[in-house]
Amino acid sequence: MNYHIREMTHRDYDAAVALWHSVSGIGLDDNCDSRRGIARYLKRNPRLSFVACLANEIIGAVLSGHDGRRGYLHHLAVAAPHSGRPRTRWGLSQFSSDENGTVPLAKVDVITGRPHRKQGVGKALVGRCLRALARQHIPKCKVFLFRSNSEGRSFWRHNAWNLRRDLSVLQRETSK
Repeated sequence: MNYHIREMTHRDYDAAVALWHSVSGIGLDDNCDSRRGIARYLKRNPRLSFVACLANEIIGAVLSGHDGRRGYLHHLAVAAPHSGRPRTRWGLSQFSSDENGTVPLAKVDVITGRPHRKQGVGKALVGRCLRALARQHIPKCKVFLFRSNSEGRSFWRHNAWNLRRDLSVLQRETSK
């Protein structure tokens, strides 16, 4: 499979969200994962999040960022096969501005009927994130998983990530 990885931009939003919705084990938030929330995240964490593309098809996506001490990966997803025939989940035209105005770059589709897992795409996306974080002198990275996400846990453990049994995650809304 001849795919390439590139930096995620706000123009990838529709395709990335369609991919994230197609993969089990990913929880999306109405605020943080809104178009505005993702744009804000990408702006705060430039050159750290990536998409994997096969031709004009987004087959993988991951958000990456840091707090100045530790890195965090969110929403790693690689397109998985659906039952039945392949189908297009989302199409997105990308545009770029130059001195001649706005010009189309490519039509990007997320097709979730083709199997792209178990081909090294997720591992390659994570590797790009880790190298980008290391260039910013971030020594460690964390990922959050739902306890019920056994497939995700298997992926991370298979790729040498360690389960921290000494930590618990607590959360609170900042506006309350």
